[in-house]
Amino acid sequence: MRISGAVVLTGRVNLSTSRGKRLCGRKTRLPGFAHGASCGCSCDCDIRQELAAAPRISAAAAVLLRYLQEQNRPYSAQDAFGNLQREHGLGKAAVAKALEQLAQQGRIREKAYGKQKIYFADQEQLPAASDAELRGLDGNIAALSTEVQALQQSCRRMEAELKDLNGSMTTPEMAREVEELKKDCASYTEKLERIKSATNHVTPEEKEKVSWCWSRGSRSLLRASLLAVSEVCSEQKLYCKEWRRRKRMATELFDAILEGYPKSKKQFFEEVGIETDEDHNVTLPAAV
Repeated sequence: MRISGAVVLTGRVNLSTSRGKRLCGRKTRLPGFAHGASCGCSCDCDIRQELAAAPRISAAAAVLLRYLQEQNRPYSAQDAFGNLQREHGLGKAAVAKALEQLAQQGRIREKAYGKQKIYFADQEQLPAASDAELRGLDGNIAALSTEVQALQQSCRRMEAELKDLNGSMTTPEMAREVEELKKDCASYTEKLERIKSATNHVTPEEKEKVSWCWSRGSRSLLRASLLAVSEVCSEQKLYCKEWRRRKRMATELFDAILEGYPKSKKQFFEEVGIETDEDHNVTLPAAV
């Protein structure tokens, strides 16, 4: 029997390299053989590495086959490697090779999408569900859907409650706020006591007298106030009009001078010592 270039003779294997180099006589446990085999390789021995890796690839194929049949959904080699690496310690190359081997043997199906391949269980090898099982699965789906909706509502309710709690004050913050309010109350109480203890209060008789005088003279006082306001407004309009006229004259004069002035307007104002309304943040009232 020949396995990867090794010949089995009477329970012992005599291994040699393709270059005809004799290998050492060290005994090695070969997978699939009950007896020891003389391998003894002081140099590189690819045959022994392939024989040692063969059971692991077979185990990887069994793990992948069982995983694809249990999940019954498509996976790429990268996805399968990521899902099974931690639990089974499979290498990426071993996963890809095992999937290719299973696809070639017809145990799983493969489909190519561009440069990527996906693998999934052969549906014909899976047992067909009866009508009763399908109805049971539909019932389970409906029950799980109801449970999911209830959980989603509960999550939304808890998220709203969490938002309210995050927006409210914490216990230490409320304690500080209470202390500040107590200080404010004490300050206001002290101020109220000072007001109550003052001796310069207006008596009710004096208050009534002032009210009577105000009611008798309110009309004449209001008329005089309106006349005064009207006079002030008239004077303001007159002064603003004169202000605007003089500012226009000065601007025209400065423009005429600056036509033959070699420097900028700002430099001219600095040299002459002219201060504008803008320098003092003064704004001319708009004309009414």
